[in-house]
Amino acid sequence: MDFNIYITRINAKLDQHLSLQGSLAKAMRYSALTNGKRFRPILAYSVANIFGTNLNLVDSSSCAVEFIHAYSLIHDDLPAMDDDDIRHNQPACHKRFGEDQAILAGDGLQALAFEVLVNDDLISADIKIELLKSLTHASFEMAEGQAIDLSIIAKQVDIATLETMYRKKTGTLLSCAVNLGAIVSKVCNSKDRFILNAFSKDIGLAYQIQDDVLDIETPDVLLGKKQYSDECKNKPTYPSLLGLDKSKITYKNLYKKASDELGLLSVDAAELQQLTANLQARLF
Repeated sequence: MDFNIYITRINAKLDQHLSLQGSLAKAMRYSALTNGKRFRPILAYSVANIFGTNLNLVDSSSCAVEFIHAYSLIHDDLPAMDDDDIRHNQPACHKRFGEDQAILAGDGLQALAFEVLVNDDLISADIKIELLKSLTHASFEMAEGQAIDLSIIAKQVDIATLETMYRKKTGTLLSCAVNLGAIVSKVCNSKDRFILNAFSKDIGLAYQIQDDVLDIETPDVLLGKKQYSDECKNKPTYPSLLGLDKSKITYKNLYKKASDELGLLSVDAAELQQLTANLQARLF
């Protein structure tokens, strides 16, 4: 599968929904249309595609989850939060437009995510309600994860606490993307949904643990942000608790488990398995 097809599609749709005017729109476009990985929209499209779903039915969900992700990054980068100056190899939104505009840009993107879903005329009202439930739940869980993250800086925590935070802060939006693709796919049954839920939780945790490792081993220019960011902020991470080697084993095992779980689906999941391999290779 050429995942660039999905990337081209989502970039065009994001641009279409961000054809707004005014200074706030500039900040929103700056953050949402940069060189993001687009992994969450790709997940939604891929899940829907393996069930033979028309991708026109997935466009609004893919845009919505990416707008939520973009808003979260803007707010995460703020001085009162993670205090990062670089995102995707360019100045963070608050460094480019100021903290006030960055906060409002994040607010605007969050609101736009729900507006895009609500105004999709291709989706029935009952499906919209399911999609909105999934997105609102994920948005709250993500915010709660960030709150936990801020509360444990410079503190001793155990792996269970760290895992809970990662599953909420990072994993929940990945799970939401998978769920959105499943919701619009009418032939995706309850057993398939259960399998996809387990898959998404595993790749969500694997992705964040791998991110911890990359923060130590990867230069700024490849990371798209500052290296050793977590260490400089005295944040607990998997490598700081388990060591680098064990952290690598942990995330690799999670990716393998996730890929194996896909083999239990009622449809051919080769595309999602390839996507998982690409994610582990950090091709997104």
